[in-house]
Amino acid sequence: MGTPFAQKETEPYEDPLDLMEEIDALKVEKGAKILAHFYVDGDIQDIADYTGDSLKLARDAASIEDSTIVFCGVHFMGESAKILSPKKTVLVPDLLAGCSLAESCQAPELKARQDELRAEGRTIVTVAYINTSAAVKSLCDWIVTSGNAQEIIDRIPADQEILFVPDQHLGRYLMEVTGREMILWPGACMVHEIFSLQDLLRAKKNNADSIVIAHPECPQNILEVSDFIGGTEKMRQYVKSVKEPTMFLVATESAMIYPLQKIAPQHTFIPVPGIMESTGETCACNRCPHMALNTLQKVRDCLKNGSPEITWEPYFDQAKGVLERSLLKN
Repeated sequence: MGTPFAQKETEPYEDPLDLMEEIDALKVEKGAKILAHFYVDGDIQDIADYTGDSLKLARDAASIEDSTIVFCGVHFMGESAKILSPKKTVLVPDLLAGCSLAESCQAPELKARQDELRAEGRTIVTVAYINTSAAVKSLCDWIVTSGNAQEIIDRIPADQEILFVPDQHLGRYLMEVTGREMILWPGACMVHEIFSLQDLLRAKKNNADSIVIAHPECPQNILEVSDFIGGTEKMRQYVKSVKEPTMFLVATESAMIYPLQKIAPQHTFIPVPGIMESTGETCACNRCPHMALNTLQKVRDCLKNGSPEITWEPYFDQAKGVLERSLLKN
């Protein structure tokens, strides 16, 4: 199911500390836990009971005993939480918080491509990045995150072709690290695709001792000049392992700077700028407009009102099996 493109509206000002206190009280009243992805604003991460990447949060959602989950992230994450915890109420601050990757691969298009390949007599295994709708997940054999993708790809028998959807950049990176050829879907993340190679190289030249860390959703030209490539949790653990104060040039969603600073405050973190497609100008556009729809006001409101809620859809049943097999079983 598609979600409309996100537009962040202006909310009336409310004191953040007052909102945080109200949210803490509502969590107790409603028997709720808040999950927040590393890409939402820092103030939301601060009031969350669980923070993390997609893999960790999916596992957290499945293990929570409270009756209500508020998932601060994007739509497909809320769907996954509901699928893994069907008896729980799963709320999201804004239903319009979608994902450009999920939008790039719709279920009818994927089914048509699968049928086309099978009609050619090809034996395919469909592997989907977690940044996909539940309808797409229901058509797949495996679901991966940037944290477990290599491990799962390595499990697939060599005589089976892999159709990898929807992120062509992550797929190309996985082809390199696993040595497996794949059929790649032509999707990309709107945030990770716009990083300015020229600005990154200039910053690296001006700061010779800096270290470039990049998410594997970035295009190949960015990954080729990166010193470390990994998902959000691997980035956190890597910067934590570097003891000497260091400047890191960070090529991922800019809100990731917040959890990096929390885990390794001795370092300096600089977000790599992006390029506006319309003008070619450098900008600070590496902020996901969908993630930015999560605000303290909306977290408070969804707890207070019990909506918006992710409700069960018929195709969730099929998606449940593949999600559990891919994310919950080692």
